[in-house]
Amino acid sequence: RLCRFCCRAHRRQKKTASHAVTELENTKDCSQAGKPLLCPSHPTEELQLFCEQCDQPVCRDCVLGRHRQHPCDFTANVIHRHGDALRELLKSSQQHMDTLEDVLSQVDEMGNAVRSRAEAVAAEICLFARGYVKAIEEHRDRLLKQLEDLKVQKENLLHLQKAQLQQLLLDMRTGVEFTEHLLMSGSDVEILVTKGVVSSRLTKLNSTAYSTHPSVDDRIQFSPHERAGRCCGYEVFGAILNKTVDPARCTLHGEDLYSARQNQLSGFTLVCKDTTGERMGRGGEAVRVTITHKDKRDCAVKPTVCDNGDGTYCISYIPEEPGFYAVGICVKGQHVQGSPFSVMVKPKFREHQGLFHCCTFCSSGGQKAARCACGGTMPGGYQGCGHGHKGHPGCHHWSCCGQVKESSECLCGPPSDTSQRSLLRTVAL
Repeated sequence: RLCRFCCRAHRRQKKTASHAVTELENTKDCSQAGKPLLCPSHPTEELQLFCEQCDQPVCRDCVLGRHRQHPCDFTANVIHRHGDALRELLKSSQQHMDTLEDVLSQVDEMGNAVRSRAEAVAAEICLFARGYVKAIEEHRDRLLKQLEDLKVQKENLLHLQKAQLQQLLLDMRTGVEFTEHLLMSGSDVEILVTKGVVSSRLTKLNSTAYSTHPSVDDRIQFSPHERAGRCCGYEVFGAILNKTVDPARCTLHGEDLYSARQNQLSGFTLVCKDTTGERMGRGGEAVRVTITHKDKRDCAVKPTVCDNGDGTYCISYIPEEPGFYAVGICVKGQHVQGSPFSVMVKPKFREHQGLFHCCTFCSSGGQKAARCACGGTMPGGYQGCGHGHKGHPGCHHWSCCGQVKESSECLCGPPSDTSQRSLLRTVAL
C-alpha cells in the first residue's frame, strides 16, 4: 500500500522501477473476478505464500531464493491472524476518527463562541469608552466652572480691597491737604480753633486698619493625580488646589498633648487648616517641631513627624528625662494655634512590688486565727493588713502601697532593702 507520493518515488528508484503498482480498486476488482496475483519478481508465479520475517506475500521461487531461511506459510493459514490484527487496528482508527470529528466540532463551536464573545466585549468596551469620555468631559466642564468661580471670587475680593484702600487714601489725602493748607495759610486763632477736629480726623485715619498685602494670592494649581470622586459612575482624577494653610487656624489634638511618660512613646496630631478654617485635604506642608527641657540645658527630644497626606500630621517622641518640656510647632515658619505649650513628663511607670489581694485581716474583724491571702498570720489580732498601711475591708488592694486598682501605679518609692525585708518578713509570718 503506497500513497501517491511514495508511488512516484517507487517508480523513480532503480531497484523498484520494474515493480508493478496497481490501484487498490483495481486489485479489489481482480480479487472479485478470481484472478490470481502474480509475483513482481517472478511474473509467472502466483503469490500463494507469506513471509513472516519480511511481512510480505511471496511465491515459491522467492521461498527458494532470497527467502530461503525465512519462516513462510500459505496465505490461507495466516490470513485470519493478520486480518484480525488489521481489523482491530481499523476499529481503533475509526474510534480516533470519531473522536477527531467530535473535537473538530467542539473547535468550530468554540470558534463561534470566541467570535460572539469578542463582539460582545467590543460592544462593552465601546459603551465603557463612551461613558468614560462623557464623564471626563463633564468633569472637565466642572473643573473649568470651578476655576471660573474661583477667579471671579478672587477678583471680587481684590476689587473690594482696592475700593477700600482707594477710599482710605482719598480720605487721608483730603485730610493731609486740609491740614497742610491750614498750617500754611491759617491764622493762629484758626489753627487753634480747628486743631481738635483736624487732630481727631487724622488720628482716626491713622488708626484705620488695612492690610499691607493683597487680600488674596494667585495660588491656583491643578493636580492631575488628585482623586476627584466619581462622575457618571466613573472614578475621575484631577482637582484644582487653591487652599492655603493658615498657621493661626491649625489645631493640635491628642491625649498625650500636655502629659507624657518617661521612656514611653507619646504623641499628638496636628490638623492643618486653611484661611476659612476648613481642613487641608492634602499634605506636603513644612512642619517643624521642637521639644526642649525647660530646666536642663542640652536636653532636647528629637520628634518624628509623619505626613498622612490628608492635612493631618502625627507627631511622636520618646522623652528620656522627666520634667517640664517646651513644645513648639511651626508651619511655614509660624507657630500654630496653641504653640508653644508645656508638657509634663512624668517619671517612668512604677510597678507594684507586692501582692494584689483581699487581705483576710481586713475583713475578718480582727480574728487572731485569720490567715492572710499571702499565707501569713497576724499575732495579736487585727492591726491593719500587716503590710505597712491601713486595711481596706473586703476590697482587693496592693499589699505594697494600698492602691485598690490593679492597673494603677505604685505610690511607694523605689524598692529598698528595708522594704524588701519587711515584705519577706510579712510573708514569712
